[in-house]
Amino acid sequence: MSRKRWRSVKEIRIADVARLAGVSTATVSRVLSDPDKVRQKTHDVVMEAVRRSGYTPNSTAQKLRTRRTMNVLVVAPRLTNPVFAEILRGVDDELTQSGYGIIIGNLDNRREREARYVDLALSRQVDGVLLLTGYIPEKGQRSMRDSGLPIVAMCAAIHEEGIPNVVVQDREATRHAVEYLARLGHRRFGYVSGTLGSIIEVERFAGFREGIAAAGFSQDDVVRWEGPFVFSTGVAAAEDFLKMKERPTGIFAACDESAIGFIKRVRAERVRVPQDVSVIGFDGIEFADYTEPTLTTFRQPLHELGRVGADVLSRLIRNEMKPEDWSVRLPLTLLERDTTGPVLHKDYKSLRRSAV
Repeated sequence: MSRKRWRSVKEIRIADVARLAGVSTATVSRVLSDPDKVRQKTHDVVMEAVRRSGYTPNSTAQKLRTRRTMNVLVVAPRLTNPVFAEILRGVDDELTQSGYGIIIGNLDNRREREARYVDLALSRQVDGVLLLTGYIPEKGQRSMRDSGLPIVAMCAAIHEEGIPNVVVQDREATRHAVEYLARLGHRRFGYVSGTLGSIIEVERFAGFREGIAAAGFSQDDVVRWEGPFVFSTGVAAAEDFLKMKERPTGIFAACDESAIGFIKRVRAERVRVPQDVSVIGFDGIEFADYTEPTLTTFRQPLHELGRVGADVLSRLIRNEMKPEDWSVRLPLTLLERDTTGPVLHKDYKSLRRSAV
């Protein structure tokens, strides 16, 4: 574009948006800077005018007025996990409406990466923090809490005073998984864990143990395989399963990835799913819709989780609520698909390792 043409382009001003929307410039300014204080109908009309006009708010001026960076830090353990990707989409959708940008901190399951994100918070380069880690990141003797910024825990709870938790009903879901398998006639169970020590794994296994006890079984009826929330954990569990003489017939995996890894490995050895073994996952990732057979799983409301967590943080930043006023545990949905079915053998002890 030539210099002359660049100068001829009309700059879209807030008055142009107001004229297009049929409201005052003060109303437009209020919608852009504090959308929660205007009626939804007015908000929608103004934002449509913004879209049609191509108006871009002056973020620098807005930051000077509010003394805010208009950025939020989101720290996740591993972005390659589709669970976190969908949560982040919900976060971004919510924060965009309030004019906030997001800075994504990917730990990649390496604690040594925490220092850079702690520095980001301590230097007040963000207005708030969303943590999907289940703990407060630290650097030496200092932690992210020392920044004084609002912090909200999502997905994995952090049980510390002053930190709202926006999580799902992990324990209730895994308890229900045992009840569901027991109704199908299963009497011997397998549990494929998630990352040891994580609050999510603690909650899910606690619910599973409660379900076993409530259904009248003992821990002797459960085989537990341990590993992180990855495909390879399910594969390793399947390797051990294939060597067993008395195999569990009902398997619960603490994440869809390990469930899919388990299924792929056992089917490679001609073990039928669900005729020989039923498998339930946890998360409801999109990939589970396309496995063969399709995976029975507990679907988390991941987008809603991100959206609610971001909304809570926004309210904390604007001093509209106290941290203790808000903690949420969202319900999950059991999607009954093709990897679960009734037990074909009444006596599970008759299940012996197949001759290969």
